[in-house]
Amino acid sequence: MSTNDTTAKTWRPATRQLHAGLERTEYGETSEAIFLTSGFVYDNAEQAEKTFTGEVTHYQYSRFGNPTVAALENRLADLEGAEACIATSTGMGAVSSALLSHVKAGDRVVASRALFGSCYWIVANLLPRYGVKIAFVDGTNMAEWDKALSEPTAAVLLESPSNPMLDILDIAAISERAHKAGAIVVVDNVFASPIYQRPLELGADVVVYSCTKHIDGQGRVLGGAVLGRKDWIADTLQPFTRNTGNAMSPFNAWVMLKGLETLSLRVDAMARNAAAVADYLADAPGIVSVRYPGRPDHPQYELAKRQMSGAGTLVAFEVEGGKKGAFAFMNALKLIAISNNLGDARSLVTHPATTTHSKIDAAERATLGITDGAIRFSVGLEDSADLIDDLARGVAALKAL
Repeated sequence: MSTNDTTAKTWRPATRQLHAGLERTEYGETSEAIFLTSGFVYDNAEQAEKTFTGEVTHYQYSRFGNPTVAALENRLADLEGAEACIATSTGMGAVSSALLSHVKAGDRVVASRALFGSCYWIVANLLPRYGVKIAFVDGTNMAEWDKALSEPTAAVLLESPSNPMLDILDIAAISERAHKAGAIVVVDNVFASPIYQRPLELGADVVVYSCTKHIDGQGRVLGGAVLGRKDWIADTLQPFTRNTGNAMSPFNAWVMLKGLETLSLRVDAMARNAAAVADYLADAPGIVSVRYPGRPDHPQYELAKRQMSGAGTLVAFEVEGGKKGAFAFMNALKLIAISNNLGDARSLVTHPATTTHSKIDAAERATLGITDGAIRFSVGLEDSADLIDDLARGVAALKAL
């Protein structure tokens, strides 16, 4: 069935993950074709000239566009409910391009403090080098947003749920305030995935993803995506990504397309596991606290229920004994691997204070709740009983300290 068929408009998300954006070649392949080519040829010199002037549509160079990458972009846009999408080489390529393409010297960016380490570095260190003024706020404190957005602002950056402590930010309320200040709102939606949260429907202007996470979902390739309005993508973002070379490999795009086919199945199963292990950890000795948006004891539980259709695949928890306790807990695990990745089919744990957020000042980490005993758990597809058995080994290690 062609994606141009009128029935495609009625497809539900699971169907769109398989069929949206599919354009078969004349060979009628079942799986999308991989166009592993750097460039494209023209029928004649006149066609080449008109391609560069924009009079005709024709692929020029895979840094500018590629059929396999376009298939991924179209499918992601369809799934997200966005007008357009640009795929990038990495998730950080998506975040940096979204910001750097939009702001200029003298502009102002407001960001939530609760950001992934590299995102925090871009706002705190890179943007000021180019004359961009910055302000950080506690993303859960609307009074701080009100104050920060009381003067003209070009862009707002936030994550919800945040990395790594799973703060839930009120995207609709923040977007309303940001738009009054003249800002676009950029939301990193990687923890929720497009399955459980739709920031554009909540008022955001731009959504960014590390496709390396849930979209690939099997730890194979790097990639990112930026989604938003067609005019902003075409006029602001695309010239930047094309001329700076932030392009996704066609092979990586093909792998992402395969990952999308099972996205909702994986995320739903992982979220069920996450809920089970969060409940286990909440009652386990040696565990100081547990954060999971699906539990009523999460500080933004009601907002999470209103804003998200599912609680996600990440659990954050703190163990007794600080860094020593966290390392003992993690080193005792036999099934769950230690890795700074997330959204993988396999369960992974990391110690944010010494890995993903190690470059952030200790005082700032404390403000964010990233203690030396904090562990981020990306829950995978294993049997939840086996995961709990493995976590029990970590709990036993805490008792032995």
